[in-house]
Amino acid sequence: MAANAKASIRLKLRSEKQLATLLDSLNPEAKGTISRRAKTKLGEDGLFLLLTVQAEDEVALRSTLNAYLRWINSTLRVLEEIE
Repeated sequence: MAANAKASIRLKLRSEKQLATLLDSLNPEAKGTISRRAKTKLGEDGLFLLLTVQAEDEVALRSTLNAYLRWINSTLRVLEEIE
């Protein structure tokens, strides 16, 4: 895959628990393939979740970013309800 579009997001979380939960829930998606046109990488830096998306084009980049941001938002909302 030739990466013509790339985005990196660094999201600060409130706790290590939030970070660990997000990584646990997103890693299966990052290791799998939601699109043949985009690849994702997850990481952490302190309380920051690091998300990098490399895609063949802007459309694949946007759709992949939107999917991950929705998953992150949904997970954080559930965690807030539980707490």
